[in-house]
Amino acid sequence: MSEIFTPQKFVENWRNTELSERASYQAHFMEVCRLIGYETPTGTGEDKFGNRFVFERSLKKQQGGQGFADVFLEGHFAIEYKAPNKYKDLREAYDQLLQYREQLNNPPLLIVTDIQNWEIHTNFPNTEKRVYAFSNEEIATRSVVQDYLRDIFTDPAKLHPNRNTEQVTADAAKGFQIIADNMRQWQADPERIAHFLTKLVFCLFAEDVSLLPSGPRGETGIFSEIIEQNRQDPKQFVETTEYLFKAMADGTKIPFVNIPIPYFNGSLFDDVSVEELSFDALSALETASRLNWESVEPAIFGTLFERSLDPEKRAQLGAHYTSREDILLIVNPVLMRPLEREWEGIQAEAEKIRPKYDEALATSNKRNQTTYANQLKKLREEMLTQLRDITVLDPACGSGNFLYVALRRLMDMEKEVIKHPLFSGLLEPFPEVHPRQMYGIEINPIAHALASIVVWIGYLQWRRTNGYLTTPKEPILEDIHENILNMDAILAYDENKNLIQKRPIWQNTDVIVGNPPFLGAYKMRGELGGDYLDTLHTAYSGEISGSADLVTYFFNQALQKVKNNETKRVGLISTNSIRGGVNRDVLDDIKSDGDIFMAWSDRNWILDGAAVRVSMIAFDDGSETEKTLDGEPVNVINPDLTSSVDITVAEKLSANSNLAFGGTKKGGAFNITEQLAVEMLNSSNASLRPNRDVIKPWVNGSILVGKNVKTTWIIDFGHDVSEDEAKLYEAPYAYVKENIYPIRKDNNMESGAKYWWLHSVTAKNMRSAIEGFKRYIATPRVSKYRLFVWINSPTIADDGTYVIARDDDYFFGVLHSKLHEVWSLRMGTWLGKGNDPRYTPTTTFETFPFPWSPSHEDTSHPAYVAISQAAQQLHEE
Repeated sequence: MSEIFTPQKFVENWRNTELSERASYQAHFMEVCRLIGYETPTGTGEDKFGNRFVFERSLKKQQGGQGFADVFLEGHFAIEYKAPNKYKDLREAYDQLLQYREQLNNPPLLIVTDIQNWEIHTNFPNTEKRVYAFSNEEIATRSVVQDYLRDIFTDPAKLHPNRNTEQVTADAAKGFQIIADNMRQWQADPERIAHFLTKLVFCLFAEDVSLLPSGPRGETGIFSEIIEQNRQDPKQFVETTEYLFKAMADGTKIPFVNIPIPYFNGSLFDDVSVEELSFDALSALETASRLNWESVEPAIFGTLFERSLDPEKRAQLGAHYTSREDILLIVNPVLMRPLEREWEGIQAEAEKIRPKYDEALATSNKRNQTTYANQLKKLREEMLTQLRDITVLDPACGSGNFLYVALRRLMDMEKEVIKHPLFSGLLEPFPEVHPRQMYGIEINPIAHALASIVVWIGYLQWRRTNGYLTTPKEPILEDIHENILNMDAILAYDENKNLIQKRPIWQNTDVIVGNPPFLGAYKMRGELGGDYLDTLHTAYSGEISGSADLVTYFFNQALQKVKNNETKRVGLISTNSIRGGVNRDVLDDIKSDGDIFMAWSDRNWILDGAAVRVSMIAFDDGSETEKTLDGEPVNVINPDLTSSVDITVAEKLSANSNLAFGGTKKGGAFNITEQLAVEMLNSSNASLRPNRDVIKPWVNGSILVGKNVKTTWIIDFGHDVSEDEAKLYEAPYAYVKENIYPIRKDNNMESGAKYWWLHSVTAKNMRSAIEGFKRYIATPRVSKYRLFVWINSPTIADDGTYVIARDDDYFFGVLHSKLHEVWSLRMGTWLGKGNDPRYTPTTTFETFPFPWSPSHEDTSHPAYVAISQAAQQLHEE
């Protein structure tokens, strides 16, 4: 009867082993399998479930030669062994696995051991990183450790951290809200708050990725220890943290603990001053220090912190954010696609050379080995040079999300090139893609302060999680202060910070990407101020309409960079209103001076936590031949972001004029209740004029779409009616005198004050056009679905509707046709955040090709009769 193999027996077998790594690890692992009751790797290379299970999984290795993952179980783990007692920690072994993991298809667990010590590192995507560390002795004394070993074979998911990077990042951001509020209590300006907090954030991150050493007690990082020891003594916290900041700025020791600090440099620590925080703020900082800062997600980090630090954005804290996947819809086609094509070509060339190099290695022909190795190195260097030289600008970079995603994509591709099997056996270069390739412009001081730190944290985090941060090059931070500018991107200022009628200069980069601010033209004066808007209109006069949305100015600036050969490719996001009206003029300009090569015409997006409808547009000077629209290849992309017949060139038809009009605009509380309307209608006047002349039903867009089923009444004296005439209607006049006059008498517009008893827009032409009609057609100015409604005279339509001066069923039917609906969507614009289409008579109605020109219909034609009958039936139903 064989002896039972117990955990204690296993521990005793390996307690004092002195075997070398190569001689011991396979025997050790086979006993691990025996302990757990799992089969050992076999000659077939598969376990009983068909998963690949092998010793020495072949890989290429840095510094040339052939490398191995010591043990590999597909879909479960990769294990790297190191010789016992030769390493203070297992970081080097873990870094090796990090560099190999993509070639191992990213197993969920990366395990390192020197037999006496174990570390199981989780590698689940988009999750907080967790390490299960234990010693050889604990395998016998802790049942949970035996569970860990069993789980790596049978159910790796049991070791899942159950906490994603989004949750870690959100908790980190919320913790700093208390600190920001503390500083705001003594009226610190936003830039000062942001700059100080970014230093705190970076220190917490730096110690969790081992850039800062442990504190004197060795239990936590040095900054966490400073926080913990000085939480109840704010003045001492200031003094001690200033020592740390100065050491990070200079690369010296902290005097009172004699611990050497790496040389960080960079503009971040030019100012080593520390703010005196309250007890509550320091307590919040201590709580934040316990988080796993290595696991923050840079793609959302800046957004969440900006919301925490800025009181105006606090309401968005729990709202959605723009994800990395959304940002890649712009970054991949604009930045990465040309590089990918170049990489495909270089791989094709390398595939011709590699067999010759392998043959030379097999025959020991030194001359051929050198020749083909140099050819492969040259090809690899061509690709790496392009990746390391390309530059990216985000002219409205916010807190740096687009820049981080762009930098990460370049780093990922650089690693792919370095680690590609076509170049295995060659001396591997070190990754050199760098934050200095990223440029930005941001007007908000809080977002600007966060942008650089987001880029740096993303860069250092990538190095850490890919095995390249063991011995970082000093200075760890470089000064990229001039790369990301705190300024206005569309208007210039003089040296005294006064607005001038001049466009600012953007940095010259190869690529421009970003998400400029979404602000409709109708909100710009209120949001930006009259002086700013007037200066903006003057600076862009002749190029951008004064009725265009704010985002068009960013498109215009980017287009100028392309026209001047200062930028090659651009990818920007706008609300989908850019497809129509005066906004589309900028896309017409792009088509004239270059071309659109990629677009998403109408896509859901997140802005300030709310869903909006956007268009994504990528353009260049016309060099790009691959074109995609809404993810599908096309031959052409029109200015309205379609690929079919370009109807944006349709011109207004004179026969369609003087038929579609906007309604009235009240300019005051002319609406009255139904009860008051009935009272006024029943009252008489000394003039004998009936009040029904001026008391009328009223409709707006909401009423047309059925959101308000009650009859709404309004006082309307019409157009060009004198005050003396208005007085003839005694009760209505008295009402407007009491309720309208006090407000309108001081109106900035002369007509508003002078003719206070009339609606501010009386729609004279509309009234004339429908005079004598018993009914007319109306449609909401903005509506998710395009509909047309019969309105009975003398009902008044407000400016939220458009009035069509026709009363026949045929015209009603044509307007309801699918053809006109599609035409109106293609030729119209979109309101505000792009969620609702807007009907614009000048582009949607006056350009529409009716079957017969209006007023020239053949009423005897079968089609006319059929359309009329169908429309009548539609209305009756």
